[in-house]
Amino acid sequence: MRKIYFVMALFSVLTLPAMAQRYLEEVFTDVEVTSNVTYGMNATVLYYSVFGEAVPEPLILDVYAPAGDVETNRPVILYFHTGNFLPYPLNGGTGGTRTDSSVVEICSRFARMGYVVASCDYRLGWNPLAPTQPERTWALINAAYRGVQDCRTAVRYMRRSVAEMGNPYGIDPSKVAVWGQGTGGYIAFAAGTLDNWMEDIATIPKFNWDPFGTGPMPMVIEQVNGNADGTTVGINPQSGDTLCYTNHEAYSSEFNVMVNMGGAMGDISWLEDTSVPMISFHVPTDPFAPYNVGTVIVPTTNEQVVEVTGSYGVQEMANSFTNNTVFAGAETYAAGLPFTNAANQANNGFYGLYPFFRANNPYDSSPWDWWNPALVDSINNANGLLTNPDMSATKARTFIDSIQGYAAPRIMCALDLAGSPCAVNVSEQISEVSVYPNPTQGLFMVNMKQGEIIESIEVYDVMGKRVFTANPYNYQTAIDLSAFANGMYTLKVKGDRTARSIRVQKM
Repeated sequence: MRKIYFVMALFSVLTLPAMAQRYLEEVFTDVEVTSNVTYGMNATVLYYSVFGEAVPEPLILDVYAPAGDVETNRPVILYFHTGNFLPYPLNGGTGGTRTDSSVVEICSRFARMGYVVASCDYRLGWNPLAPTQPERTWALINAAYRGVQDCRTAVRYMRRSVAEMGNPYGIDPSKVAVWGQGTGGYIAFAAGTLDNWMEDIATIPKFNWDPFGTGPMPMVIEQVNGNADGTTVGINPQSGDTLCYTNHEAYSSEFNVMVNMGGAMGDISWLEDTSVPMISFHVPTDPFAPYNVGTVIVPTTNEQVVEVTGSYGVQEMANSFTNNTVFAGAETYAAGLPFTNAANQANNGFYGLYPFFRANNPYDSSPWDWWNPALVDSINNANGLLTNPDMSATKARTFIDSIQGYAAPRIMCALDLAGSPCAVNVSEQISEVSVYPNPTQGLFMVNMKQGEIIESIEVYDVMGKRVFTANPYNYQTAIDLSAFANGMYTLKVKGDRTARSIRVQKM
């Protein structure tokens, strides 16, 4: 199947300018890996039972880059692995390291496409066996908060490497993506949205508790834990224990786009109309991370932790905010290709959402994973096979084909890379175009606001075939698709100053 996907994608790429091949296809043969790079130092609670306090821990990443590349201004992807915020094999899983099979596969593929990719470790440690749900919630939200601090530290490290270290990885510090797998997906969602401790944690009831019988208090306290960027020192006032050290605080923690594979967002209120564009891959029947709104379940104990919002709910709101409008051009480019077509048949019209339905094995929450049973703890291997019994490298790589093919053009659009398949530059995508009603039974209006004239409208079906054209030369016009089949259509609207691709659902 991977060969079929590659041939179809290559045919589409060949219709674009030569520059478009880079970042859309694997144009390099080999990858160079720089291992064990220290990107920061921070306080871990993982050994608290031994030392009675948090202790310093180096934060490590591995850098993947295309071998023989002459470019020195490349976009960078920061990749965060899964693992339940616990070290392998204590996490009960078949992996949980920056060198897991799927991690290495995805990092290598995107490096061969021309990206620099850093596979990042982050601080671990929480107690999934805590006797009460509030205690488990407290432990998990603190672990996730530390993960956000480490993610943003990695972003700042990359920028510092350009400014102070001679740019050893050859990156463009203005074009940064964050990619999270499983537990890393929780980190990526939070890193892309947490911006106000008081609003995002302190005032949300589920993130407050009463551990001392003196009244509710936030589970995360900025003065104790440090800020979400990890650029302020956090100190426990009772013990004096330092819980956060600062790293590279002179640099920005911002990034441009995030990718989630099987994670969820701690609270949907974190998402705002200013949040970064988001791409999500998710098995809707995932028993551990809900697809919409639901409760996180500890994989090894099935204990409940906290209510979160999964990929569907997040992408629904991101689309309502038009945060993902930047992907519109990629929808037109990739219409009819297997990965985009499959996603659009099931994502309810939400840009950036790719559900993987597993009819024969609904509990297969991470079909992109595989491992060598001979090298995995026997109990952990048995746990893995409970939800992924047909695990294999071939199967996993087939799903990664779809992930790669769907994510690549959308990341390219969000980063505004040269040769992007988007219809217009990212800076031009937020044009004043409205389509209503949408969904529609056939007849709808296209309106170009602020008096701009609509020069042309082209309508494409899901297979990428143009089915309708119009040249209204007016600021608004009516389009009638009543004679066409129900489904998703893409409108390419060109004005005298701007252009926009918009999806319309005919019901």
